Amino acid sequence: MKIVNRNCLLVGLSILLMTAGAVAQNSVKLTSPDGNLVFNFRLSGGSPSYSVAFKGKLLVDQSSVQLEFKQGGIFGENLSMERPEIETVDENFELVVGKASLVRNHYREVGISLREKDSPGRQVVIRARVFNDGVAFRYEFPEQKNWSSYVLTEELTTWKLAGNPLVRTLFRDQFVNDHEGLYTTLPLADVKEDTLMDLPTLFEFPDNIYMAITEAALIDYAGMYLRKEDGVLKSTLSPLPGQAEEKVKAILPHRSPWRVMMISDRIGDLLESNIIASLNEPTSIKDLSWIQPGKTTFHWWNGDIVPDTTFAPGANFEFNKYYIDFCARNKIDFHAVIGYGGFSWYKSDSAGYGEVGPNTDASQPVASLDMKQICDYAREQGVGIHLWVNWKALYPRLDKAFAQYEEWGVRGLMVDFLNRDDQEMVNIQEEILKKAADHKLYIQFHGAYKPTGLHRTYPNEFTREGAYNYEQDKWNEKGVSPEHDLNIVFTRLLAGATDYHLGGFRAATKETFINRYTKPLVLGTRCHMLAMYVVLESYLASLCDYPEAYEEEPGFEFLIQVPTTWDETIVPDAAVDQYATMARRKGADWYIGSINNSEPRTIRVPLSFLPEGSYEATIYSDATDAAEHPNRLTKEIRSVSNKEVITIQMAPGGGQVMWIRKKTSS
Repeated sequence: MKIVNRNCLLVGLSILLMTAGAVAQNSVKLTSPDGNLVFNFRLSGGSPSYSVAFKGKLLVDQSSVQLEFKQGGIFGENLSMERPEIETVDENFELVVGKASLVRNHYREVGISLREKDSPGRQVVIRARVFNDGVAFRYEFPEQKNWSSYVLTEELTTWKLAGNPLVRTLFRDQFVNDHEGLYTTLPLADVKEDTLMDLPTLFEFPDNIYMAITEAALIDYAGMYLRKEDGVLKSTLSPLPGQAEEKVKAILPHRSPWRVMMISDRIGDLLESNIIASLNEPTSIKDLSWIQPGKTTFHWWNGDIVPDTTFAPGANFEFNKYYIDFCARNKIDFHAVIGYGGFSWYKSDSAGYGEVGPNTDASQPVASLDMKQICDYAREQGVGIHLWVNWKALYPRLDKAFAQYEEWGVRGLMVDFLNRDDQEMVNIQEEILKKAADHKLYIQFHGAYKPTGLHRTYPNEFTREGAYNYEQDKWNEKGVSPEHDLNIVFTRLLAGATDYHLGGFRAATKETFINRYTKPLVLGTRCHMLAMYVVLESYLASLCDYPEAYEEEPGFEFLIQVPTTWDETIVPDAAVDQYATMARRKGADWYIGSINNSEPRTIRVPLSFLPEGSYEATIYSDATDAAEHPNRLTKEIRSVSNKEVITIQMAPGGGQVMWIRKKTSS
């Protein structure tokens, strides 16, 4: 055993026993670098289990870690444990896209090798890492003589939670789904047995201790859900298509994703955490210069609006030129070519965006559309083009389509209607990312499962949907509430980038909101919408409304300015279900966004995170009558320093944003 500090020295066994935890014959105790988190593993009667405690409080009682295979049955009985391997890692790595550009990766790790005492003597390694803000473990299947491949029928990981914590989760009724829905908050005891719970799910224990369960590095494996059985949470994997028994097929060596528990008594720590990215492999893409995140149009949301003109609206050059010119005037990075009126830009023998026929070809545009002309014009205006595409239209012709897109000069894709997270779909998405990188294309996944940190390995993954979002305002009579926005912040956002159809500039009150397909309304104030660009994480944030909805409108200048990827993220203040304030740095500038639920609220935000110096702050706040007129805001420019505390008054469904810049000496 040894500690490896990758920035410093190798440290001897005696220090290891003091800092990483004592090791007995059949147990391992591993503590976080700050000593607050403890992961205990033990082998009792030949069966493995683990527990997790935070600041002396038990969160996860002894819980089993077993696997069930189609051949050979359960792995997790009559096992022996080899001498554990422990190390400490303290390193920094860079992210091309993310909530931080430089990440400290500091953890203690143990590899626990378990072997069956009886034939066939299979070996599985449980590898655990303990960070200051969480615990993660995975199953590793090393190459071995008597075992070359497996078919997993279930991963029997459990979480026996202490007490009766409050649960915030998204219930699902089947594995094939778009991961979009309204969250439910209830005590664990009230969760219905055998109901799928999507990830991340947030658990709130006494003394304001929070734990979110999710997964990281989902590669060549099935996506995981939770379900309750006899009061204990169990992992449940998406089955391979066409049957229900087989979940994962693999050739050794192989490994599972990380099972992650993000833990703190400050909810902001979970939002600031980079544990998900840290558990992924570094990128092997050599040339990263073409990966340039930014903001994009998405005219489908607004109903394909065009002004009264002499050109015919539709899938043609003039329609797209109208939006490209808007991007060029306002330094918006990308324009999305989608189609028009529900029909795709590419040749299809099926009606509608969601349908794909046998002769659909996503490498061939419809006759009215010259894609080369559009890409050439956009490039001349300093605007990039990305294409919407149904994955079923793309994947059968993936190499042909990507080569064609690169020839046209397309910059990226929205790949839609994935709606699965079985092993086959997980591998399809990784193949799309790999081949897209070969053709210098970024990817935005829609109708997709939650992020698992692959933006570290594939920084051309800019964002994922997998969230009930403002598209619902087009057809749902209740719309998307400010409460739901906050539920997303404290659940789905913990996993990573969240595409949300941002940018609706027609705010309505609960009393005046109606759903409509064109020119949709949104709930919450104009400042709430501005703040969502800071509070949410997305490296391809959308401006979904049409040009005339934005230009000359208060607050639009902030959307032009706000970045989409960050050098640092801090959460000065947040309260689950009530409000959240996020501060993000790009270069020397800071952007601070606050969003509120449907109650009026006053909060105080300390600026102590700013370095010393004098700053100029441009502040957008809810107007005093924003409760009745939610599109109204005030704009103030003032001097601030890191000694100040800003008082923020938010209307119901309100918000505030600040753009803070260091003053330059004259």
